[in-house]
Amino acid sequence: MASALAAVLLLVSGCEGLGQDDTSAGAGPAAPAGRAVSPLENPDGTKPGLAPVTTDADKAAARKLIEELATKGRGPRTGYERDEFGYAWMDTADGVPLARNGCDTRNDLIRRDGRNLRFRAGSDCVVIAMTLDDPYTGTTIAWRKRQASEVQIDHVVPLSYSWQMGSSRWPESKREQFANDVLNLIPVEGRANSAKGDSGPASWLPPNTRIRCAYAVRFAQVAVKYEVPVTEPDKRMMLRQCGG
Repeated sequence: MASALAAVLLLVSGCEGLGQDDTSAGAGPAAPAGRAVSPLENPDGTKPGLAPVTTDADKAAARKLIEELATKGRGPRTGYERDEFGYAWMDTADGVPLARNGCDTRNDLIRRDGRNLRFRAGSDCVVIAMTLDDPYTGTTIAWRKRQASEVQIDHVVPLSYSWQMGSSRWPESKREQFANDVLNLIPVEGRANSAKGDSGPASWLPPNTRIRCAYAVRFAQVAVKYEVPVTEPDKRMMLRQCGG
């Protein structure tokens, strides 16, 4: 029953599992330096992690960004399917960083955010082990590619949420871009991601309170880039996380 529920939640959110927690340490080349970068310093999403937004100046900048968001009521999920956003995880979505580099989006994200990476024999793309500092829970996960539950790729602005806010009318190419844009994707603990489902910030925030403003900033960055409105309660909650 638990596995069936997890599968349903993954379908709703448009996110996918990566692998199983493992306590043994991985060996191999480290991910790029500069871990846990603030979203204000990472506007294209190519740098790893989600560092807290802490200074008064940065929180003011965060509120200014969030204030740009248009608002509307959330529409129905009628017609939503994950396949409307292309297959997961394609390397051929146009208009996003890291596309067409010979490595699919999922492995690009593991390489971006993971530490102590180990690759499948003969590959410089497919990661089979890593250490992940999960921003949502503030925990560290030692991961092995054996099961698809302990680490999942979260769409910060969920695919279903975007569908209800207007992406149902986008061309397929834009939906594929949205689903594979590294700005909108973070590897996180599977249980936290499953709890999120397709919620907006008014209904779900990361358990790690230190990064809630950063999460709101990233949600806003994606929404601004793709001109996705948010609900009024979501906008109020995002501003509250950044001192508004």
